[in-house]
Amino acid sequence: MKILTLNTHSLREENYQQKLEWFVEGILRERPDIIALQEVNQTTSAGDMAPEMLEGQYPVPGCVRIRQDNHAAQVAYRLRQAGIDCSWAWLPIKRGYGIYDEGVAVLSLGRRIRCVDQFPISKSRDYENWRTRAVLGVQVEGLDDWFYTVHMGRWDDEAERFLEQWKVLNCCIASKRYCGQVWLMGDFNAPDGIAGQSYELVVACGWIDTWRIAASRDLGYTVPGVIDGWPEIPENARTIGMRLDYIWCSRRQEIRSSKAVFNGENEPVVSDHYGVLIET
Repeated sequence: MKILTLNTHSLREENYQQKLEWFVEGILRERPDIIALQEVNQTTSAGDMAPEMLEGQYPVPGCVRIRQDNHAAQVAYRLRQAGIDCSWAWLPIKRGYGIYDEGVAVLSLGRRIRCVDQFPISKSRDYENWRTRAVLGVQVEGLDDWFYTVHMGRWDDEAERFLEQWKVLNCCIASKRYCGQVWLMGDFNAPDGIAGQSYELVVACGWIDTWRIAASRDLGYTVPGVIDGWPEIPENARTIGMRLDYIWCSRRQEIRSSKAVFNGENEPVVSDHYGVLIET
C-alpha cells in the first residue's frame, strides 16, 4: 500500500492550473492508494459544481456546498478521466483569506470510502476564525485501517496551542487504535529537531514516525530552508530544510520506503510544502 500526504496550498498557489495538472500527473505515476490533503479550498463566490464532477464523493455531514473550483473535486475528476476509480471526502473547516472555504480531504484510489469520522480539535468553532481546526478520517472498503488527514496549530500559538489540540485528537481516536491500524497524515507544524515540543509529545503518546522506521528513506524535508513564522528552529534547517509533514502509524509495521515528493526532484513542486509518500 502507498500513502501520500500533502499540504496543497491549492488555489493560493501561483500558476494554480498548471500545478493542478502536475499534481494529477504525479499521482498517476506514483499511484498512491490513499491521499491525505490539507489546505484544500474553493472560492466562496464560485458557482456550484456540476453533478458529474461530484462522482465518487462521500458527503460529509454539515458540509458546505461544493463549488466549481473545489480542489479535491477537481483532482478526483481528473483521476476518473484518466481511468482511476477515485472516492473522496472533503471537510470545510474555516474561511481562508476572506474568499475561500478551506479544509482537508482524503482521496482513496481503487477502494470506496465506506464511512467517515470528523471532529474539531481547536477551542474555536468559528468558521470565520483562521485558527479553527478540525480532523477528517475515513475507512475504505476491504480495510479496517483508519486514515486521518490533520493540520495542527503551532506549539507556541497562545490562542490555539498544539498541546491542547493534540490532547483532543489523541483522545478522540483512542478507541480506534484498539481495533486496527490508524494513520495520522498531514502538516503537524512540528519540526522534529526541537526538544520538548510537538514532535516529542506525539512520540511519547506511542505514535510511530514512519519515516524513522522506513527501510529506505531520504532526508525527509518537507519545507525548504526557513519559512515565515519559525524563528526557533535547528540551525541546519536554516540552510537545508525541515520536516513539518508526517505520516504516523499507531502500530509498528514494515515500511518499505519513505520519500519526499512534489519537491522538484520527485515530481514538480506544486505547493509551499513538499509531500510525503510511503510504501508499506
